[in-house]
Amino acid sequence: MNKYYVVFKIPTATMDDWSKTTSAEERKTQMDQVMKDWGAWQEKYKASIVDGGSPLGKTKTVTKDGITDTRNDMNYIMVIQADSHEEAAKIIAENAHIQRIPTSSADVMEVPRMGM
Repeated sequence: MNKYYVVFKIPTATMDDWSKTTSAEERKTQMDQVMKDWGAWQEKYKASIVDGGSPLGKTKTVTKDGITDTRNDMNYIMVIQADSHEEAAKIIAENAHIQRIPTSSADVMEVPRMGM
């Protein structure tokens, strides 16, 4: 099996709009549903999940010119395993993040085996 690094993303504009146009109660209801669906997805694919990952917090961008606070679309990371890149992508396509959050996406990147 190959390993795949997954970065779940939500455009910052989507999050800003959701926060402005959705009541706190409705946001909680929606998030509870996403978490419930995510849990069912995790159970279904538990044999494929190498590292369940974690949410991503605030960002600092570091360059030779300094450090700045920034925002990006990255929301959550995890590692899965599958027989092929296509299979890994299909597993992620069923995740609640993709199915329930408008304009969300995920990048599924193969982790190459280094010749060590």
